[in-house]
Amino acid sequence: MRRRDFVGVVTIAMVGLSRYAFAQTKVNLPTIGLLMPMKEGTDLAKLRQDAFRAGLAAEGFLDGSNYLLLTRFLEGDFNRIEPVVQELGLLKPRVAAIAAMGINAFHQRYPETPVVFTGIAADPIALGWVQSYARPGGMLTGNVMNAVGGEETMAQKRLGFFRELVPGASKIGIVGSGTNPVLLKEREALQKVAGQFGFEVLHYNIRSADDLENAFSTGDRDDISAFYISGEPLMFSNLSKVITFVAGSRKPTFGPYPEWGRAGLLMSYSQDPLEGYRNAGAYAAKILKGAKPGDLPIQQASKFILVINQRVARSLGILVPPSLLALADEVID
Repeated sequence: MRRRDFVGVVTIAMVGLSRYAFAQTKVNLPTIGLLMPMKEGTDLAKLRQDAFRAGLAAEGFLDGSNYLLLTRFLEGDFNRIEPVVQELGLLKPRVAAIAAMGINAFHQRYPETPVVFTGIAADPIALGWVQSYARPGGMLTGNVMNAVGGEETMAQKRLGFFRELVPGASKIGIVGSGTNPVLLKEREALQKVAGQFGFEVLHYNIRSADDLENAFSTGDRDDISAFYISGEPLMFSNLSKVITFVAGSRKPTFGPYPEWGRAGLLMSYSQDPLEGYRNAGAYAAKILKGAKPGDLPIQQASKFILVINQRVARSLGILVPPSLLALADEVID
């Protein structure tokens, strides 16, 4: 092992153990580990933490009174998964709640710890995590972002709304890394259904936020009609930087999460992420009460949010059809 790697592992261990010792001073409250894909300290992170706590509160569990919440952040960086997962595991949580990134890594390293997952748009059966939706079996359960029909159904809805919003669009550029097997499903679904709406789809690969400028400039040279912003954690963790390039592109842009539509995309459509965090919090509470993860059914999305950004539409000279405005859950004006 290289000296730098060795020092890194020792540092993680010392930090983890010191935090665990602190947890023990809180009257030996049961601990919950929450692993989040975004950056710490953002409004986005706070909203999701609050939603997670609300799910626990609905089951009668209050942070600091009935449990201690230990949160770690991946900052949208896949290279951080292994060390941060190790740090969280050293804290020995009674249950781990993991959103989007690090689910498989944590379960492989700590197979005896119950895991509640959220923020994924893939089939947990196909991934080998659970045996069935009704009875997952094993130590994993949680909720998925897609309803019956999976990610392809979501892609159809997004592309259908976007076709109505920008009828002249023909070539769409997907901006995102697409390196995670879970996140590949988003791109695959878009490519599979794009032909139904007369769209050609190109992919502009992102390995880090530093690649954003090249992705948008390449898309402009390719004369794409619009950009699709991937819902993957790398993009999500660099939301403000992405929006800067979106605004500079002067092209219609759409994506999954409500935060994207509110921040500056023309349109967004997805499951309500906060619902997923609330449900994950409720499941974490049930496990603390004694429920087995394998007996808690996988929950599918039930609430979806269509956001239309009228302010962006006006700046691009796009007239939003009244029929679409009537369907929108939120109109940013």
